[in-house]
Amino acid sequence: MIHNILKDKPTKLFLGFTAFFVANALIAECIGTKIFSLEKLFGISPFHFSLFGQKDLSVNLTCGVLLWPLEFVMTDIVNEYYGPKAVRRISYTAVILISYAFLMFYLAMEIPPADFWITTKIPQVANMNTAFGAIFGQGMWIILGSLVAFLVSQIVDVTIFHKIKNITGDKKVWLRATGSTLVSQLVDSYIVLFIAFKLGGNWTWQMVIAVGTVNYIYKALVALILTPVIYFVEGRIEKYVGHDVAHKMKLAAMGKESE
Repeated sequence: MIHNILKDKPTKLFLGFTAFFVANALIAECIGTKIFSLEKLFGISPFHFSLFGQKDLSVNLTCGVLLWPLEFVMTDIVNEYYGPKAVRRISYTAVILISYAFLMFYLAMEIPPADFWITTKIPQVANMNTAFGAIFGQGMWIILGSLVAFLVSQIVDVTIFHKIKNITGDKKVWLRATGSTLVSQLVDSYIVLFIAFKLGGNWTWQMVIAVGTVNYIYKALVALILTPVIYFVEGRIEKYVGHDVAHKMKLAAMGKESE
C-alpha cells in the first residue's frame, strides 16, 4: 500500500503540503514571543502615531507574522486542489500538534535543571534555566488566543474561498485567494488580541482595536504582495501532476465529477 501512496503524485503533494503547513505554523508560534519594530527593520525611526484615540503607536509586530502569511497562501492552494475538507483536516492537525508542542515545552520547563547547566558563560545570560523559561514560557492566554484565532480564521478563509470559487469557477484565482485572506486576516488580527490581552490582560477596547488595525494593515499588504506566489505555485503543480490531473483535482475540490 505504501508503494501506491508514494507513486501517486496528488497524494505525495498533499503530504508535502501538510508537513510544511504544520511545521510553518509551529515555527511561527515558537518565534512569536519576539516582538520586532518594522520601522527599525527598514532603518527608519518609529512613527509614534495615534489611532482611534490610542496614542504613541508604532509598527511593532510579532515575528510570527513573518510566517503566518504563508499559511494562508497554503490554505488557498490546498483549497483549490483538495477542497475545504482537506483544509480543515490540516488545520485541525496543526492545532493538535501545536498544543502538543507547547505541552512538551511546559514539561521541559518544569524538569529540574542540572546545576552546571544553570550557570552560563554567556555574559548576557545570567541564568540559563530562567532564559529557557522566558523563551518558551508564553502566557496561557497568548497561546489560547493564537490557537483560537488561527482555527477560526482558517475556517473563515476556506468558507469564503469556496463560495467565491463556486461563482467564478477556475477564473479569477486572485479574487478568491486575496479576498478570502483579507477577510480571514481581519478576523485573526482581533481575536488573538481580544483573547490574549483583553480577556487575559488589562488592555482597553481602544487599544485592542488600534493595535489590531495596525496588525491587519500589515497582513493585508503582505497578502496582496504574495498573490503572484499563488499563480507561481499553481504553475508548478500543473507541471508536476500534469494539466489533466490538475483539472480533475480542481473539479473534485469543488465537489464535481471529472469532465
